[in-house]
Amino acid sequence: MNKVLITGSSGLVGSEAVEFFSKKNFEVIGIDNNFRKKLFGKIADNNPNLIRLKKKYKNFHHKNTDIRNIKALRKIFKKNNKKIKCIIHAAAQPSHDWAAKAPMVDFSINAQGTLNLLELARTFCPAATFIFVSTNKVYGDKPNSQRLIEKKKRWEIHPKSRYSKGIDEKMSIDNCVHSLFGVSKSAADLMVQEYGKNFKMNTGVFRAGCITGPYHSGAQLHGFLNYIVKTNLTKKKYTIFGYKGKQVRDNIHSFDIINCFWEFHKKPKKGEIYNIGGGRNNSCSIIEVMEKIQNKTKIRFNFKVSKKNRVGDHIWYISNNSKFKSHYKKWRIKFNLDNILNEIIKNEKKKN
Repeated sequence: MNKVLITGSSGLVGSEAVEFFSKKNFEVIGIDNNFRKKLFGKIADNNPNLIRLKKKYKNFHHKNTDIRNIKALRKIFKKNNKKIKCIIHAAAQPSHDWAAKAPMVDFSINAQGTLNLLELARTFCPAATFIFVSTNKVYGDKPNSQRLIEKKKRWEIHPKSRYSKGIDEKMSIDNCVHSLFGVSKSAADLMVQEYGKNFKMNTGVFRAGCITGPYHSGAQLHGFLNYIVKTNLTKKKYTIFGYKGKQVRDNIHSFDIINCFWEFHKKPKKGEIYNIGGGRNNSCSIIEVMEKIQNKTKIRFNFKVSKKNRVGDHIWYISNNSKFKSHYKKWRIKFNLDNILNEIIKNEKKKN
């Protein structure tokens, strides 16, 4: 049985990958120490996902390991060696705000943890596909420098902008404010590229927009769509940070991004980068999505607006998926924004 190693296996992307590859009859090695709970508190506890996956899949094996612990990781790689055909690296410290509180911890997880995995993959399973879940935050606030138009419920990019169809991979990551989180992810992103180009490994970097889905443990500092649904259903106060709530995000379901990884795994490239997200059809501002959620739940939002935006936050960001689609023509987005919201609402109602 071929093996896949998934870091952050109890998280949103990781747990979706566990399900996907288990159904493909891979032996799945999951690495997750539930650090998300330490970062954001009980609201972000991923243990329910772990319990669900253990019950559901006999070919899933969980390792409570920190990706910064290279000795512990080495034992896992050495034991499984070349049987590992694919590595999906989804573990991360994912928050702008938290990174500013503890830069050393943030960098050690996002940058050093990634380097640990790359070097062990090069040593023990160099032919494996290495897929890195990067972020659109590697572009820092560069997207904010584009010509933007303020509309009633959202910011929009000027129709004559070269990025009118979405941000593509040609956007520079230089000369902008990243946030410390953006920097640590950029370091990891570049390292994954270099291992592909220098060591001829099959590595892919996926600079994602907002990844979401029903099994996201959303918190105020990370997991926007899940958290906003959660606050609505529990009637807690939601805080909008800056830009009048008109900031635009594109949203991609966790299944769609894992299916994207699968296409890459079947025909990998060496050190390639892709912007990946829900695209314009799955985009929304905070104001727009609040209205959608209220219409679905019939519960009015309790919210406040803070004039202060988050460091490095995007005013308008829609991913241009054209490059990936041109390389992998079979890939299609399955879940639209309404599908996504319906799933999240249904799952959160079960909890409350």
